[in-house]
Amino acid sequence: MVDSGSPPSPRPSPLKGRGSDKLGIFAATALVMGNMIGSGVFLLPASLAPFGWNAVIAWGFTIGGALILAFVLSRLIRAMPDAGGPIGFVEAAFGPTAAFLIGWIYWVSIWTAVVTIAVAATSYLSSIFPVISATPLRGAIASLALLWLMTGVNLLGTRQAGWVQSLTTLLKIIPLVVVIGLAVLVLGQSGSAALPAFEAADVTTSKVTAAATLTLWALLGFESASLAAARVDNPERNVPRATLWGTALAGVLYLFVCSAIALMLPQDVAAASPAPFAAFVERFWSAGPASLIAVFAAISCLGALKGWVLMQGELPRSMAERGMLPTAFARADANGTPVLALLISSGIASLFVVMNAAKGLKGLFEYLLLLSTSASLWLYLAFALAAIRLKVAPVWGAFGAAYALWTLWGAGTEASGLSLVLMAAGLPVLMWMRSRSRPLEQPL
Repeated sequence: MVDSGSPPSPRPSPLKGRGSDKLGIFAATALVMGNMIGSGVFLLPASLAPFGWNAVIAWGFTIGGALILAFVLSRLIRAMPDAGGPIGFVEAAFGPTAAFLIGWIYWVSIWTAVVTIAVAATSYLSSIFPVISATPLRGAIASLALLWLMTGVNLLGTRQAGWVQSLTTLLKIIPLVVVIGLAVLVLGQSGSAALPAFEAADVTTSKVTAAATLTLWALLGFESASLAAARVDNPERNVPRATLWGTALAGVLYLFVCSAIALMLPQDVAAASPAPFAAFVERFWSAGPASLIAVFAAISCLGALKGWVLMQGELPRSMAERGMLPTAFARADANGTPVLALLISSGIASLFVVMNAAKGLKGLFEYLLLLSTSASLWLYLAFALAAIRLKVAPVWGAFGAAYALWTLWGAGTEASGLSLVLMAAGLPVLMWMRSRSRPLEQPL
């Protein structure tokens, strides 16, 4: 470990902690689902509408790929309970240098995810209060306010933050159930006439691949429980269960809800709407319930934002405990919250908002979505390859690695290339850390 200051207060091993101030199985599953059910499900129908039935097929590939990766991760957790999460598995397989680079790019992905979700919440609020997004500057200020509000909630401690996570997860299910119920009623009355005809000639590999990259954004976060294992009660049992249950439940909800909105709304209406859920409810019900759905959608985004803000504190803490960052990032307050890591991460995320404020809400969301997805995929690829090298789940690891590579290709050279550049940007930090202490072991 790198000694860059006073050591943090002793605390349990990441997967051995116990205590009343821990997330139980329900709260851990809520963390996974809460991080997944957020801006993706509520804004993606607008982006997926032009793809038609290609998007439905893409959901099948995405859900299958995410479940494979979640299964691989759960097997790694059971096989190496003291590794401390995905970064630990990469370190065990490929050495500390590879683990640092993967941890660094994933930290970048969390910054961009936090900003993207904050922008999505602002977008839904602006459908109710247009003054919020009257200018790009106002939209940026509102997004910053939401980011720091959720940072404050996480500073309250695990128990309070877990209660907020569970509550927002329950509330965000409401608009999903409403949309599914409306879709069933409409389809029951009009049958297939409510859906565009399926034309096999319109389904192409390029369209499915492009749509699959977008849909993966909605499923990012299945690894949340493993990254926050230190905050989960009985993690050896609850982290794998929460990972698989949360991924499966969120994936099924996504498939039905996003497909219903993207296919049943006229393409021009869905693609142009800043709040496609509200547009769907207004078209098939009325304007009053649509406004209420917009409120619930904003709450959903806030729940996801809270969970990702938690992750952007927990990841640097885990890296600091491995000597990859200064030990100050691992110091926690009396509530077990890594205050410095959380504040610095939120500060850097705020810079992303400021630097891109001129893009407006829609432009900012679309720009950061692909970047965050590409950056996250390097972590998924790395722990899938680790499962192969460590012979924990070699066959499923190979499938997971193939899926990650396919989706990186689908994200395009611009997004995937930029994520590589941002990964390389962490090398000066790695060299600085090595200069402060003995060199890290050479990677295998």
